[in-house]
Amino acid sequence: MADPSSYRPKTGEIPTTPGVYRFIDPHGRVVYVGKAKNLRSRLNSYFARVNTLHPKTYAMVHAAASVEWTVVGSELEAIQLEYTWIKQHAPRFNIMYRDDKSYPYLAVTMNEKYPRVQVMRGDKKPGVKYFGPFYPAKAIRETVDTMLRVFPVRSCSAGVFKRAKASGRPCLLGYIGKCAAPCVGQISEEDHRKLAEEFCEVMAGRPGPHVKRIENQMKAAVAELRYEDAGRHRDDLEAIRRVFERNAVVLSEDTEADIFAFAEDELEAAAQVFHVRQGRIRGQRGWVVEKVEETDAGAMVEQLLMQVYGSMADTERIPPEVLVPALPDNAEEMTAWLRQLRSDSGEGRAQISLRVPQRGDKAALLGTVQENAAQALALHKSRRNSDITTRSAALRDLQEALGAAEPLLRIECFDISHTSGTNVVASMVVLEDGLSKKRDYRRFAIKGDAARDDTSAMYDVITRRFARHLKDQAQSEAAVEVADSSDPAEAAAGEPAAGESAADGASTVGTKDSTVVEREAERFAYPPSLVVVDGGQPQVNVARQALDDLGITDLPVVGLAKRLEEVWLPGDDFPLVLPRSSEALYMLQRIRDEAHRFAIAYHRSKRSKAMTASALDDVPGLGSSRRAAVVAHFGSVANLKKASLEEIIEVPGMGRGTAQKILDHLHAETPAAEV
Repeated sequence: MADPSSYRPKTGEIPTTPGVYRFIDPHGRVVYVGKAKNLRSRLNSYFARVNTLHPKTYAMVHAAASVEWTVVGSELEAIQLEYTWIKQHAPRFNIMYRDDKSYPYLAVTMNEKYPRVQVMRGDKKPGVKYFGPFYPAKAIRETVDTMLRVFPVRSCSAGVFKRAKASGRPCLLGYIGKCAAPCVGQISEEDHRKLAEEFCEVMAGRPGPHVKRIENQMKAAVAELRYEDAGRHRDDLEAIRRVFERNAVVLSEDTEADIFAFAEDELEAAAQVFHVRQGRIRGQRGWVVEKVEETDAGAMVEQLLMQVYGSMADTERIPPEVLVPALPDNAEEMTAWLRQLRSDSGEGRAQISLRVPQRGDKAALLGTVQENAAQALALHKSRRNSDITTRSAALRDLQEALGAAEPLLRIECFDISHTSGTNVVASMVVLEDGLSKKRDYRRFAIKGDAARDDTSAMYDVITRRFARHLKDQAQSEAAVEVADSSDPAEAAAGEPAAGESAADGASTVGTKDSTVVEREAERFAYPPSLVVVDGGQPQVNVARQALDDLGITDLPVVGLAKRLEEVWLPGDDFPLVLPRSSEALYMLQRIRDEAHRFAIAYHRSKRSKAMTASALDDVPGLGSSRRAAVVAHFGSVANLKKASLEEIIEVPGMGRGTAQKILDHLHAETPAAEV
């Protein structure tokens, strides 16, 4: 790990103009790309107080070995250069949004001799008209099937087209009327292209002229008594209406907008966008991003817009309105960049509005997008937690990374929680087969010398947990020996252990499973495959020492340090660094965070009880309401001790007798037994 001071540039060498900078690791790889209005100010912020940096930024400056910068003429140029470098280098510490799923588009290949209608995913190609994205995929296939009835454009692959052309016979779609069969000359190249253009006009939201034409054809067929033709035209009209009824109108019909929203936690964030065209929600997309640097909502919006619109081949699809939950600091430059993208596509200097909706239907729709983002994040996490393939891969990868001899079927994690050394508690949470087993969670109150610091508390809780394990294991083995004994009298002589009830101590005679399994489920006789502690090298070493002192030497122990998400092994001077995309690291983070949550909940419960206990709790006849009134009146017990009887009587609802009892209680001498 590099020392940032070893490559820190001199302040005078850094220009004060706008620019883009790159942090580069010892192997020459770019690990972070950023931009700044003032390069000197921004770069100095990375080196001035390194220890106060956000954990991920701290990791970035220590992973790098040098920093370089390029001066540009304006912040707009900085946006463009930053996007180019991020796309080129894919730096590990930059925010990189990845699709939570691949969304399909309806595409018409107008760049081919005979345009083809198809469902496409992935990168956009020039010369192809795209509509969507659509979600779910079934919706786009139903739309294509319906539209081909009215506009029978070619939809077959190149191979099918060539075979039909060679054989002189159209494919099935040609026979059933869902393809005009240009492969066998049933329609000319010009007429087929015109048919494809009409298809695109309807999908672009301009069905009016075509609907009117079909209505006139239907009326003419009825007038000429061609009822079969009239029925076909009627069905065509119904098909077009079905295509547009699938998308409910949510805003005015002249609204063209993309609406973005986020949901996030400490580790990840989910982004969602609704594509609104002609007032209808035509598509929805989602991304999930791992938060590898300290950032706010505005910065996340900036990175998302750069990634979504910067990689769009068909930039004319950028709508006039882009609605976001928060504006980036450089909102004007981002708006100018979006306008430039539109102008590069031949649309001229398009007017684009980047703003936060404050009220009305658009603000309400933004709330709906926000709700979808929250659900997407929850679904993403639950899938990672519950998918058996992912869990199995995580456990296998973790076993290999740690060099564990046995599969990690049960993992126990321990965490310490306190406030300045008071109300010290610990938690133990359990994963079995990668899933939480909450009935095995335990919490510990730490008292005496063990509460003096975190390492002492960790030693105490590990010792208590595994001393109990050894005790229960010995009792289970003794119970099995009794149950397997051939002497019924000896088997019946088993006594409950000290402190156990008769129901706990007694068990079914002669059945090993019913005896051992019941005891293991209720106590600590079942050992874990891995012990995880929340902390770094000191906590790991003391946990290892506690196990060694108990004679347990074959149980692996690791620690996960929250600051840099490093995995520490006992006795090692350097941590084990797992890839940030590793499912094994995600599983460790999940159990560590669960242990932290469980410990915090217990600590807050104890602290709340301790705070409610005051010097007035034992005053005879003083209830909770008047006790609260006294404390509110005087502000503290110290001020109350200084008060006279008459001053205490001034408290609302306080009588002379109760006031005297308060004084007597506060000024009573300490009993000799307590000295």
